[in-house]
Parts: sequence; structure tokens; C-alpha cells
Amino acid sequence: MAAADLPLADLPLAGLVVVDMSQFLSGPYCSLRLLDLGARVIKVERPDGGDLSRRLYLSDTEIGGDSTIFHAINRAKESFAVDLKNEDDLAALRGLLAHADVLIQNFRPGVIERLGLDYEHVKALNPRLVYASISGYGEEGPWVKRPGQDLLAQARSGIMWLNGDEEQGPVPFGLAVADMLAGAACAQGILAALVRRGITGKGGHVETSLFEALIDFQFEVLTTHLNDGQRLPRRSSFRSAHAYLAAPYGVYPASDGFLALAMMPISKLADLLQIEALAPYRDEPATWFTARDEIKAIIARRIAEKTVDEWLAILEPADVWCARVLNWREMLDSDGFKALDLLQTVTRDDDVAIHTTRSPLRVDGVRAKVERAAPRIGEHSEKIRMEFGL
Repeated sequence: MAAADLPLADLPLAGLVVVDMSQFLSGPYCSLRLLDLGARVIKVERPDGGDLSRRLYLSDTEIGGDSTIFHAINRAKESFAVDLKNEDDLAALRGLLAHADVLIQNFRPGVIERLGLDYEHVKALNPRLVYASISGYGEEGPWVKRPGQDLLAQARSGIMWLNGDEEQGPVPFGLAVADMLAGAACAQGILAALVRRGITGKGGHVETSLFEALIDFQFEVLTTHLNDGQRLPRRSSFRSAHAYLAAPYGVYPASDGFLALAMMPISKLADLLQIEALAPYRDEPATWFTARDEIKAIIARRIAEKTVDEWLAILEPADVWCARVLNWREMLDSDGFKALDLLQTVTRDDDVAIHTTRSPLRVDGVRAKVERAAPRIGEHSEKIRMEFGL
């Protein structure tokens, strides 16, 4: 069977039922990772509007009445419409949880307890269940009830002070990095708990938060900070790419695009680029950090004189770590991207079709492929009720 056609039924989590009560990004990203490993994901949604990310528009593009981000993060899932204020619907949901292997929830603190669906109550229904919770800032401390939103978590985590040039002030990531990292961390915890369940027969409660995931994301530089007298890092004032790395580390404009230069001795770069102005720094490695702005400015002036391809023809044969900076169109057209077969088209019976990404994982040498698009609200409710006797 070709790698592009590996069905979910042949993947490691095939046969497992994941009930996803979360919405927006962090929890649904977690369940997407489990789905791409073969799990069946039943998405619990409100009958009146569903997941709020159905209306979270990143552009003016709408497909089948929903946002592109909803389609991207909920492909191939099933939708079970449940009114959490209706006792009959709650009873049906509890019945479903009694059959499930995993529950994911990211309700605001206190909400899940009021519903009687917190871990202790659900554990009584199904001791084998792996219960996963994602919050904004954990379950203790003064931030617990603050909005668990990606930009706000970035702001509180210190991570914004690693991006951009020194004079720019805090620079946030241009992605929902807290949501994605928390979802990935939660998926790791769920997988570990499932392994333990396979040994002991018991489920467990996995917890993480946007804030905790961002702290872990910074483990490398935070460890440096904690062990060097807790000096705050100073970003480069010129073409900064990493607060702790010396010149030439950064991105430089060439005459027709941008060239990324990673770590290498300034002496070697001075010879290859034929830059006499770097002579004072050649044999003084300490200056590669203390004078990195001046060094990078000198390099930038030279890089601007030629095209990216001209520089690559000089630098790559000399084993200099460098790369052309690609925009999305260039990346999608590149042979390196095409070789990995990372895109797919998913469809629905109402003529919805959306082009999206595939799983980043390969299992036994092959990558999973799905065909179903994200569901309509409650699309699978009747089937799920009949299947589980709800």
C-alpha cells in the first residue's frame, strides 16, 4: 500500500474513542494529533453554534459556513451535538464517556465541576478513562481565572522578549504558539497514560496549560538565564534572530531575496565573503557576541551586493550553514516540500472540499491520510446515539 493511502484503521491508536469536549485551538489540536495516529474523535458541540472556532476567521474565506481554521483543526472528526443545560443530553454524554478511552476538555476553571464532569465524577463512570485538561495558567495561583488566550499567555510567559530587535519592545509570535504547544504536550501526556493503562488497566488525569507549555518551550534559554546570574538577555539591535547567539546568526537581505546564516566562525565567513572590514574580529571570538551588531551590519552590506543564488553557490560548497528564506508560495513550489507529500484534500457530502495539511508523523514508514472534512454541527449525533445506546 502506498504511503499516501495509509488508512487510519492501520495506525497505532485505531479502535480508541476520544471524546473531545474542547473548543478553539489547544484541545482540538490535541485531538487532531490523536486522530492522525488512528483514534476516532467524537467532538462534543453545542447545538446552537457549535465550537466557537467555527466563527474564528483568519481571513474572509468561509467554507460551508465555517472558518478555514475550524476545517483545518477538525478534519475527519465526528460531531455530537449536546445541550449541556439539558439533563437528558448530559445523561447521554455520561453514557458516551462510559465507553470512551480519552476525554479532552479546556473549559474555564470551575465550569466542568459545575457540570459534574470533572475527573473524579467521570472516573467513577469509567476508571479506565484517560482524562485530559488544558487550562490557561494551571489550577492554582492568581491567574487561574484570567482568560486563557494565546496572546495573553505569550505576554505573561516572557517569550515575547526573545523575538525582534532590541529596540522593538516585545514581539509576539505570528502563530497561536501557546495553543499548539499545549495541545502537543497534552497529546504526549495522553499517550503516556494510555501506555500505563495498557499495563495497569487504570486511567488517569493529564493536565497542562498554555503557560506551562510556553515555559517548557523556553527551557534552553531559561536554563541559561537561571544559571548565569539571571542576567536578562539582550537581543541584537540589528537583524536579531536569537538573543543568546553571536554574529553572524541572522537573516540578511540579498539583492533579490533573503539569506539565512547560522553559526560559523567569522574568520571563515570573512574569507568566503571577501570582507576586509571583518579583519579586527577574525581572531577575537568574544567580539562575535559583544560586537555582533557591528559585525552583522558589515556582513549585511556585503550580502546585499549579490543574489541569494550567487551566495549559495559560494557558501554551500564550503559547508556554511545557510539557506534561502522562502515565502509560502516558494515553499509550496519547492522540491523539498513536494517530496514529503504533506497536503491532502478532504471533502464532505454537501460538496465542501478543503485543501489542508497532513499528519507530521510517519508510522512504519508511511503517513496517514484522511478523506473526511470537518463535520457539520451534530452531523453524527444520531449515529452515535444508536451505536452507544444513548
